[in-house]
Amino acid sequence: MNFQITPSKLSEVKADLEIILVINQKLDHTFVQDKKLLKKAGFRAAQDELCLLVEKNRLYVGVDSLKGSDIRPAVATALRSLIGKKAYKRIKLATYLSHPRCTATLRAMTEGILLGSYSFTAYKTKKNRCHIKEVIVSLEGYREHEVSIESASRAVHNGEIAAAATNFTRDIVNTSPDDCYPEALAQIAIKLAKRNKLLCTILSPKELKKEKMDALLAVARASRHKPRVIHLTHKPKKPKAVVTLVGKGLTYDSGGLSLKPADYMVTMKSDKSGGSAVLGIMKAVAEMNLPIEVHGFIGAVENMIGGDAYKPDDVLVAKNGKSIEVRNTDAEGRLVLADVLCYAQQEVEADYLFDFATLTGACVVGVGQYTSGVMGHSPKVVERLLESAKNAGEHATALHFNRYLRKTLKSEIADISNISNSRYGGAITAGQFLAEFINNTHKNRWAHIDIAGPAFVESVWGENPHGASGVGVRMMLRTLEKLSREEGHNGTHGTRK
Repeated sequence: MNFQITPSKLSEVKADLEIILVINQKLDHTFVQDKKLLKKAGFRAAQDELCLLVEKNRLYVGVDSLKGSDIRPAVATALRSLIGKKAYKRIKLATYLSHPRCTATLRAMTEGILLGSYSFTAYKTKKNRCHIKEVIVSLEGYREHEVSIESASRAVHNGEIAAAATNFTRDIVNTSPDDCYPEALAQIAIKLAKRNKLLCTILSPKELKKEKMDALLAVARASRHKPRVIHLTHKPKKPKAVVTLVGKGLTYDSGGLSLKPADYMVTMKSDKSGGSAVLGIMKAVAEMNLPIEVHGFIGAVENMIGGDAYKPDDVLVAKNGKSIEVRNTDAEGRLVLADVLCYAQQEVEADYLFDFATLTGACVVGVGQYTSGVMGHSPKVVERLLESAKNAGEHATALHFNRYLRKTLKSEIADISNISNSRYGGAITAGQFLAEFINNTHKNRWAHIDIAGPAFVESVWGENPHGASGVGVRMMLRTLEKLSREEGHNGTHGTRK
């Protein structure tokens, strides 16, 4: 899809369809040219409500406000309605600015267009896709706020990168486990590195054994697909900060010997959403060429059953030497992350360390299927992520650690148990388990993001389709963009070797 910015008025731009946003139900605004027809059709301009006037080649969509969180899903809903319609190949829109020279809504609109036009058709014999090839954005504004063509182009460009990275992530998550296993995920990383000039290191099982990542290896050993640990690096000259990202890349999770019920095994291809998000973030960081050194680590593993499967009652020793009593083999993601977090800290001293994981069903129970849970020792770091999520249009909330829940991870035979002895607070206890593998240097630089709810939802919501959402990509990209504009980091951290 090609985007063009033009100073020409909308009336001078030729297109197959004009998309018009009706803000705050203001049907009397000058942008609304078909008031009588809309009234006759019963169009009230509620959020995401659509009215296509075929004879006028205009598609109206209701938006509650000029906030990006309203613009993005409204535009995505409009584009989703055009999937499969071959008559519309060229569309046009006005510029909608909430404040003078503020291009946030323009970026949100661009993201909405690309996120809404997404469909995953890899396994379909008949491809029902979006046929729009060209999007023309006129600088003619809904309000008389002026914006330069340079700043508008920059907003659109960044929106394109963010949305394309999100859709890239969606594709990986949606891919079936028979086609996307640890080695295949590593190949995706290698190709991504070549295209975007990233450094790429892949650790094989032999190297993982040498690194004493025995918890990860235990999870992987019953699968015919051998594990990999992926390390991607974006390393600009004189970086303003160093950030490490760690993603859970369980390409499929059967639950192991603590076997999941049949219904719960469906959609477990989505257990690689954290690792997939890290790949998407690295893609966007490279394309934006942010002045931040970013390291992406992914633990790519498949958790299966078999005669060689690890077992409840096993005691595993993680890379940092801590012993772990296994009481449930379906709590495998935290075992993989424990080793990968230790390895990441060994390789890089970072200003910030973030991990992404579809870690717990408890997080979905606690905050719903549309919201990520953010945990960490530093309220400032957690708040930074929550602010970025809000700006990116993602839903996230803080889940606070406490010492009483930490006690429920006590093991009588090892340093720690891999699950709590209580059915309550499971998302937090999983985060506190991971905290045991964060060293003192990174303790107040780390945050854990549990994306179990929004990573994969089997219905359309907002700007997200059925299936993978690509959650975490835009949140982290906003975090890194803001870091790149800040002063105060000396850029002395980084790769240790």
